[in-house]
Amino acid sequence: MGYLAETNVLFYLNDALIQLLEHREEYTQFGVTRYFAEYFSSVKNSNHVLFREYNYIKATPHNRASFIKVFWRCFRQIGRSGDVLSVAEYSSVLQLLCPDFPVELVQSTARIVLVDDTVDYLMSFADFLYAFQLQFYYQEFLASVLAIYQDLLYGKNPNTVIVPTSIAVEQLPLLATEENSTQELQEGVEASTLAECINGLCDRFKQSHPPRSCMLDVLQQSPKVSYYSFLMSLSKQDAVNAHIGAL
Repeated sequence: MGYLAETNVLFYLNDALIQLLEHREEYTQFGVTRYFAEYFSSVKNSNHVLFREYNYIKATPHNRASFIKVFWRCFRQIGRSGDVLSVAEYSSVLQLLCPDFPVELVQSTARIVLVDDTVDYLMSFADFLYAFQLQFYYQEFLASVLAIYQDLLYGKNPNTVIVPTSIAVEQLPLLATEENSTQELQEGVEASTLAECINGLCDRFKQSHPPRSCMLDVLQQSPKVSYYSFLMSLSKQDAVNAHIGAL
């Protein structure tokens, strides 16, 4: 059962059965065995997330990494040609791959690139891609880090961090920014204190998070740090890119 849980085999088997039942006339024409072989081949090759709903593409770490890889494969020419796009344009290209991809997550990514500037500046593909990879893959963890950061900013006790379940996690950074002034969020907190809190968060966090040593190294670079400057530095770390393994 440990292997099945770790690899999410039951999740994919369940999805394969649902897809088979929904499209049985189409799939049964060339055989059920061949259908399952092609389904799991697409999962292995990271093609299974294309045109699927958002709840599916974020359901497993492999799905998230696969979607990042597909996004890069489909639109890397934007980077090669040196084009820069706005939030709305990046949202549009992501929705070509996933029709219900939330614009809030794209806006949160832009805040990392622009270090919380709310003006819709144009962004290079490389800057957006690596910030998007960080935000999308680790979104639950980053929501918890944001909650810690805000507690530290306003002098509250950050020892217990509970991510609200009534709000989609991809909306938390956006909502938090709207509720507080940009100047306040950019003031920053003591990097050593944030590092201590993040270290404790890693001990109790059950989902994926960036390599602990990588985060602590980033926080040693300056005495004070803001939330979005921390994420921008983190998005450029080779260790983070290697941990996700998509690019």
